[in-house]
Amino acid sequence: MTEAVDYKNLKVVVFQLADKEYVIPVSQVQGIEKLIYITRVPKTPDFVKGVINLRGVVTPIIDLKNRFGLGESSLGESTRIIIITLDDMNVGVIVDSANDVLDIPLDAIEPQPEVVGGMESDFIAGVAKIDSRLLILLNLNLVLNPIKSGV
Repeated sequence: MTEAVDYKNLKVVVFQLADKEYVIPVSQVQGIEKLIYITRVPKTPDFVKGVINLRGVVTPIIDLKNRFGLGESSLGESTRIIIITLDDMNVGVIVDSANDVLDIPLDAIEPQPEVVGGMESDFIAGVAKIDSRLLILLNLNLVLNPIKSGV
């Protein structure tokens, strides 16, 4: 049986990074894992924490906070690794916590404001205001670009 497609909403996973909420489409999420041992890989950028062996698949792990120039992630009980699939490749991203799954109306997604600055703004595909929450939609192609090109 096929799942019904909703053309009016975007189903997303909401996660926390510092004091902001970010979202990525559920269609690109393979899973959400608790923090496990990460094997460091030499000569990789600082934001690449290493690789994990996840059910027999070696998966690169990046620290999203570090990738955005927000410093190192402080690892704790709520820290999660979100496994993302992009162009037939799995990559894990370390986030402070994974909050929930939401349906965002497509017409609620706006382009990022012009005034947004900083490195993370390069990775923003849009923003959505749902009730009192401001959700930042990431452009995963740009966030994961160095990983995909083999850095």
